[in-house]
Amino acid sequence: MKVCKFGGTSVASAQQIKKVAAIVRADPSRRIVVVSAPGKRFEDDVKVTDLLISLSHAALRGENVEEQFNKVIDRYDNIANGLGLGCEIQDIIKMDLHNRLASDKENPRLFLDQLQASGEDNLAKLVAAYFNTVGLQAEYVSPKEAGLLVNDLPQRAQALPEAYTRLSALKDKETITVFPGFFGYTEEGVLRTFERGGSDITGSILAAAVKAKLYENFTDVDCVFVANPRIIDNPVEIDKMTYREMRELSYAGFSVLHDEALMPAFKESVPVCIKNTNNPLAPGTMIVAERESSFRPVTGISADSGFSTLFVSKYLMNREIGFGRKLLQILEDEEISYEHTPSGIDNLSVILRSYQLTPDKEARIVDRVKTELQADEVNFRSNFSMVVIVGEGMRNSTGLAARATTAISRTGANIEMINQGSSEVSLVFGVLKQDETKILKELYKEFFSPVLVV
Repeated sequence: MKVCKFGGTSVASAQQIKKVAAIVRADPSRRIVVVSAPGKRFEDDVKVTDLLISLSHAALRGENVEEQFNKVIDRYDNIANGLGLGCEIQDIIKMDLHNRLASDKENPRLFLDQLQASGEDNLAKLVAAYFNTVGLQAEYVSPKEAGLLVNDLPQRAQALPEAYTRLSALKDKETITVFPGFFGYTEEGVLRTFERGGSDITGSILAAAVKAKLYENFTDVDCVFVANPRIIDNPVEIDKMTYREMRELSYAGFSVLHDEALMPAFKESVPVCIKNTNNPLAPGTMIVAERESSFRPVTGISADSGFSTLFVSKYLMNREIGFGRKLLQILEDEEISYEHTPSGIDNLSVILRSYQLTPDKEARIVDRVKTELQADEVNFRSNFSMVVIVGEGMRNSTGLAARATTAISRTGANIEMINQGSSEVSLVFGVLKQDETKILKELYKEFFSPVLVV
């Protein structure tokens, strides 16, 4: 059995959904289909998820939402009409959205989850209806009915262990299961969404639950590239990589796969294949537990912006028991997670995602660190990027860090932070956001450009 997940661009229009049906028909082992909400049809288009966010914000403000409501419904109507479906499915979608808008608004976060989840949920209903009209016996399955249980607030939504047991029953269904991505339900029946891009997570959860022989993640590219093709012209393709390599690259901005999506598949050793809906015969990129050695020590390079640094300095910090724990406790009190903690004997930097910070939070943190930890210097700095070099072969390659730092020095940029884990699968450089692109280009030249032999 294969589990297939189709991303937003793969289901953005009637034409794309016809391609999805053809792909499913071509391989009878594709028994579970996970869909995202309709994405962009063209460059300046708006994703349905973004339309739903605008709709929910307007509803929470008590504004007239008719215009935003109609924009969402028009997208589904266009798809349904293009697929030759009758009015019944359009009426179901319209009534569902009306009911969600009328739901409890006391908790804005949960109300937003309700509205956003309708994007995937209603598209799954529509796709199942279309499959049946073209001879593919299919059934829409709700995450609630199937048992995709998730934890409660305030933690981010994650599948509970018992969810896998309940979802395993899907492998016994005789019809094709069409399953909406992006959300699950708590044991009390409260809908919660995964982090954005979470349809990848849903697909991975289902693949693990049914112990699929393959999880196919269909997107709009033939494969994974060693670097962002929007920055690097014609980058090298990756035919096979490990879960760890993909996880590290996804963390640092690879948009092909959500960075949490691999964990369920990894735990059950389900191989993952990144494929192209528009070119399904292309072999794609396989993601596996282990792979044979490559002549290149580096598998890929990536970068992500939106980081800030909390810098703390105190004389004799290294001799003060519990200093780091107390500092991180202050961040936990503000519901802030951290990414890296490079340190010296008298100073410590905590790298954070900037979206978690507000001016008020920053002020409270600085005040508490100075008051409670008696720090000599405390400050926040922003506009950082994390550049990541990833490769299973790095651990056996002498001088790789020197090559990377030399390449960065050629750009004239300064390295603000270096972090290498004990696994030696990745090497992380903290740099100013303004230097990110030129550093990526120079690192690509260093590790992937062909060497001219004279």
